[in-house]
Amino acid sequence: MSRYWSDIVSKLTPYTPGEQPQIQDLIKLNTNENPYGPSPKVIQAISNVNNEGLRKYPDPTALNLKKTIAEYYSHHNISSDNVFVGNSSDEVLAHVFRGLLKKSKPLLFPDITYSFYPVYCDLFGIDYQTVPLQKDFTINIKDFPANNGGIIFANPNAPTGLGLDIDQLTKLLDTHPDSVIVIDEAYIDFAEGDIRTAVELISEYDNLLVTQTLSKSRNLAGLRVGLALAHPDLIDGLERVKNSFHPYALDALALAGAEAAFKDIEYFQECSLKVKTTRKKFTKKLLELGFNVLDSSANFVFASHKGHNARSLFEGLREKKIIVRYFDKPRLDQFLRISIGTEDEMQACAIALQELTKL
Repeated sequence: MSRYWSDIVSKLTPYTPGEQPQIQDLIKLNTNENPYGPSPKVIQAISNVNNEGLRKYPDPTALNLKKTIAEYYSHHNISSDNVFVGNSSDEVLAHVFRGLLKKSKPLLFPDITYSFYPVYCDLFGIDYQTVPLQKDFTINIKDFPANNGGIIFANPNAPTGLGLDIDQLTKLLDTHPDSVIVIDEAYIDFAEGDIRTAVELISEYDNLLVTQTLSKSRNLAGLRVGLALAHPDLIDGLERVKNSFHPYALDALALAGAEAAFKDIEYFQECSLKVKTTRKKFTKKLLELGFNVLDSSANFVFASHKGHNARSLFEGLREKKIIVRYFDKPRLDQFLRISIGTEDEMQACAIALQELTKL
């Protein structure tokens, strides 16, 4: 602690990201990174950025990227005016909290969801209240009171992987017309059936904002690109905040790579299908080993074992050079969050868990 700090610094409890250990031959299943790497077209696009592209400032409006994203979602009546981009979805969310969710009434979010939300509230001085999840970890939209300063949650939720279907999201919007509703869709591309993107509702609801990331389904956690989609009035609010903080949010390499990633739809779909297929197989194996596994719509599973302590399993896996995520918190401390890796990685994880649960 320094006497030169501003008053707020000592009061903050920073977000703790997943560990990034430098261990040789490690199977890393703790931060929900996509195991398949970016599209070759992304690598080519980044390598094509020449000296002139790096000498000059990048386009502060990121217009070409916005147009590319709008084209991807054109079947949902999205135009570039509906698109905002930033340096990771975490930065986008920071602008959302500062520009749209700081109100006289408390912001609402589930008591178990992305743990960055209370950090932002503390940083920006936002009053908030948490809404308890149901005993089965699901979100009940009826539990969100109408008198609020906004609502935000991840869908699919983190770290549970459970999602609300599109009908439930519609009901939430219908019953809270005066609230900004933020749906954080970091994992939506791994969902199936009626759990699908809320982007399809943007043309009907001017109070809906959807955030997404290129870190998960587009295999670009190292590039740091995020986006928001909403009515142009909400997007304009985010632009005003961004341009008061960081006008050149995305560098030339990020712009080129992100645009190529959104254009290579075939590769995106191929990788997403691999993850979903592996998730299904790994879940089946966990169930055979006596685990309780929540019905995940994300690129991870959330599982507890009937006869073994989660911390012990976490530590046992680490000794075998397999790292997963453990949350030492009430209601979560008997669960492991295990990212979906390649088929070989998940087979190795399953074998390790089989050995540990037989001890």
